[in-house]
Amino acid sequence: MATLIRTLSDHSDDVNYCAFSSSCLATCSLDKTVRVYSLSNFAELPYSPLEGHTYAVHCCCFSPSGLVLASCSTDGTSALWDTRDGRRLAVLQQPGASPVRVCRFSPQATYLLAGAADGSMVLWNAQSMKLYRSGKVKGGSVMACAFSPNGNFFVTGSSSGDLTIWDDKMRCLYNEKAHDLGVTCCDISSHPVSDSENGFKYVRMASCGQDNNIKLWLILFADFLGVQLKYKCTLNGHSAPVLACAFSCDGQMIVSGSVDKCVIIYETSTGNTLHTLSQHTRYVTTCAFAPRCPLLATGSMDKTVHIWQLDLKQPCAGQCTVENESKVAIEDWSEDDVSAWLCAQDLADFAGLFKMNNIDGKELLNLTKETLANELKIESLGLRSKVLQKIEELRETMTSVSVPDEFLCPITRELMKDPVIATDGYSYEREAMENWISNRRSSPMTNLPLHSLMLIPNRTLKMAISRWLETQLK
Repeated sequence: MATLIRTLSDHSDDVNYCAFSSSCLATCSLDKTVRVYSLSNFAELPYSPLEGHTYAVHCCCFSPSGLVLASCSTDGTSALWDTRDGRRLAVLQQPGASPVRVCRFSPQATYLLAGAADGSMVLWNAQSMKLYRSGKVKGGSVMACAFSPNGNFFVTGSSSGDLTIWDDKMRCLYNEKAHDLGVTCCDISSHPVSDSENGFKYVRMASCGQDNNIKLWLILFADFLGVQLKYKCTLNGHSAPVLACAFSCDGQMIVSGSVDKCVIIYETSTGNTLHTLSQHTRYVTTCAFAPRCPLLATGSMDKTVHIWQLDLKQPCAGQCTVENESKVAIEDWSEDDVSAWLCAQDLADFAGLFKMNNIDGKELLNLTKETLANELKIESLGLRSKVLQKIEELRETMTSVSVPDEFLCPITRELMKDPVIATDGYSYEREAMENWISNRRSSPMTNLPLHSLMLIPNRTLKMAISRWLETQLK
């Protein structure tokens, strides 16, 4: 069930985009402003609205840490804002000053990608705020973009209908005509999916367009063999152009918004419609799932943003544990990571208190009932006990260290004991790969033919696994 819990009506013109961080919601509009709200109570932050763009703001996005917010505009610029105080950190001018339609941070916050109406794309170095690479799509405007989970490549969607995959050097790796009348949005799930038939992993991508369709794709990126883009299926349900689509944090749901004024939530694995939401009175232009709590935001040309509470049978993978989402050791959590964890544990009321006292991951793990009472001034014994219980559960998770993915055999997904390198360039457990090639001559990772069945011992990887095992026994 999806329940409408709040309507934000602060914009004076069409809402073009909305984006979540772990603690905030940002929205932008034709009214030239960006507004930022706290997820704890949906109150607008003191420094909001952010003003400075001279024309409509088309898109906004948070950096992975949530400390920086980017926005882009018809004025030909992308702006970077400090989410702690609303300061404008930089104004990045698009080459040719073309209207900037879309922007995205890479997963490691190394780059900000900005795509424009003239087809130009720029990768800005997010630290130096200098231009790193630039390029251009073949015909049409850049209307959509999304990074792969590891940031090694990104996808653009154009008004000419093409989906194009690029590497971080701005080299075109693959191009596909996807939507006849133009791509309007695309998103890549942060969670890989296993192909049970062939035994390897893809990432899912969704795209939507002026043809009323939402299409699901599987992308495989192989260092040695390039990119494969595989059409999976089409999700039907909208009766007019689809303007927005997005995956949930665990990739199990997709939401879309359309000119037909409806929002549809689908189950990714089956394509079944879970919910149809029709409370907007004009075109739905944007939709986004919150990363670590069961919330959905939808924005519209009716000048409103609706906030929906999702009643999930199971929480999103990564929703309740920051360490699973970011793969950052708990003791290395930032203050924002701690705030996200508190929200996920239904302790959002303490997020501001912990942040004010500079509680990071290391400080969090060292909290005691005395510090909670005397230093943080949490007077309720029941609340102190709840916080301590959650911290103790967090400490317990540290004892079960996950195996580095590169140490797992791609076929069995188990720790390798005798790794070998196949001619596709990937390493596998010897027995599993021997069984594989006894039945077929294709690569488990790419499904392309193997030029040779020779398997070479990967002694370097075997030594690395051995050293890692030794550290776990200390």
